[in-house]
Amino acid sequence: MPFITLEEHYISSEVRSANDEFASFPAHITQKLSSLSTERIQDMDSGNVALQILSHAPGTYPPALCTSTNNQLAQAISQNPKRLAGFALLPMGDPISAASELERCVREHGFLGALVDNHINGRFYDGPEFRVVFEKAAELDVPIYLHPSWASPEMLEHYKGGYADEVAVAMSAFGWGWHSETAVHVLRLYASGLFDEVPGLKIVLGHMGEMLPFQMERVVGVAGRWGLRRGFQEVWDSNFWITTSGMFSLAPLACLLRTTKIERVLYSVDYPFSDNKKGADFVERIKESGLMSAEDLEKFAHGNAEFLFGVGPV
Repeated sequence: MPFITLEEHYISSEVRSANDEFASFPAHITQKLSSLSTERIQDMDSGNVALQILSHAPGTYPPALCTSTNNQLAQAISQNPKRLAGFALLPMGDPISAASELERCVREHGFLGALVDNHINGRFYDGPEFRVVFEKAAELDVPIYLHPSWASPEMLEHYKGGYADEVAVAMSAFGWGWHSETAVHVLRLYASGLFDEVPGLKIVLGHMGEMLPFQMERVVGVAGRWGLRRGFQEVWDSNFWITTSGMFSLAPLACLLRTTKIERVLYSVDYPFSDNKKGADFVERIKESGLMSAEDLEKFAHGNAEFLFGVGPV
């Protein structure tokens, strides 16, 4: 069974030359992040990944650096157009430039949308200044992938306590905060009226829905008091797509499938922080579990992504 994956990362030589914040990453991870050809394709083959939609590793960068990085990705995709596609890196600190860069990347390079960090130094995107980015995405009919990001210094203080600072960092990131803070951001976007104002907006979330499926009943009930025209359940069903990136456990998948239409659930890996082979093994476990029918498994593996992005069939 071929897979399309869409939370798959790289780092550009442009970014590393400007400020190598990835120098502290394990060497084998940095090597895989830097590969946009042979090693990446080999790893894709090992996990039956037919098409990988690439996005830059998390970070906030100025407009010129985003432009050069996107150009570098477009060049790499042109060498393997049947195997690689792209999400734009946007300068979200400058929303007008971000909207312009999104349009350039979609129209000139054929990118399939953008992946953006969950916040900019603790600043979320529910403010009116960011509407231009979401409106542009809706106009272009491409999704925005909302991805967790490192806690700002102020946010990190919330996680500190009677334990080592290293524990607080882990708790604020992959141990909890990446996902809970992204869930809060979704609620902020909804509460701001974004989905009433831009009803055609498409948002992708990773990691089995960033905790929201487990809380869905309560969220729907509470959000119903906020005076929005569209209820949260309607918005979830119409404006959100969810990937399994980096989460290879049946229990959260079962919860996701009870709260989300199968047509909105997509396979992903979170390469190279997760392994393509591990992801393929997880799909085998899904088959054995009976959580998805054979038809639904095909949708999950590649069909839903083909429909969302207008690609394929793979």
